[in-house]
Amino acid sequence: MYTASGTLDKNQYVTRFAPLVKKIAYHMMARLPASVQVDDLIQVGMIGLLDATNNFDSNLGAQFETYAAQRIRGAMLDELRHSDWLPRSARKNMRQIEAAMCALEQRLKRTPSDNEVARELGVSLDDYQQMLFSAHGSQLLHYEDFQEDNGDDFLERFSAGDAGNPLAILEDADFHARLVEAIKRLPEREQLLMAMYYDEELNLKEIGAVMGVSESRVCQLHSQAVARLRGFLKGWLDKSS
Repeated sequence: MYTASGTLDKNQYVTRFAPLVKKIAYHMMARLPASVQVDDLIQVGMIGLLDATNNFDSNLGAQFETYAAQRIRGAMLDELRHSDWLPRSARKNMRQIEAAMCALEQRLKRTPSDNEVARELGVSLDDYQQMLFSAHGSQLLHYEDFQEDNGDDFLERFSAGDAGNPLAILEDADFHARLVEAIKRLPEREQLLMAMYYDEELNLKEIGAVMGVSESRVCQLHSQAVARLRGFLKGWLDKSS
């Protein structure tokens, strides 16, 4: 898709990869509250796609689709960071769930069940599941699932600016190892959900069909899995701070 002069034909790239913008937007919507409009994400994502066509350098060896996907997601995340998209109550619910899971994990020496977490919180199972549903949207990215209270998340601490720092690279590798270990500790059903969502990039409806549960239940299970992972990795984050 180059012009006669050998330059990138931006119009063809935008036309060809516009569906990628929609795919990323709808996939991201699975982790966002209903107040966020998918059309707004698509509009911002198109700006990211245009930015990708303007800055892509094929000499770097990267495929355009891979590069564009990063710029599209980045544009959407920047927009979300600059807007008040998640109620404080949802963040509060997530912190309470994480604290309860951490306490139970230490006390029971195993992964707690839904009923045990609900009892630890002093709420009914239905109320606990509603808390999980309301926390839906508190996770944007794998690394951002482990954001610390001071707002300095893993992605920001290990961004491109630290690429030449051997310590940062080692810590990055250590984080990946700890994350893999933590995922293996999840209940089998939550492991399956995370694999389908993050590896296979299925949407909530597709995951629900495979698992035989509703989309809202998939939301709850995803929030619960992320809460478990945050609890598992809290010690690592405290040590690396």
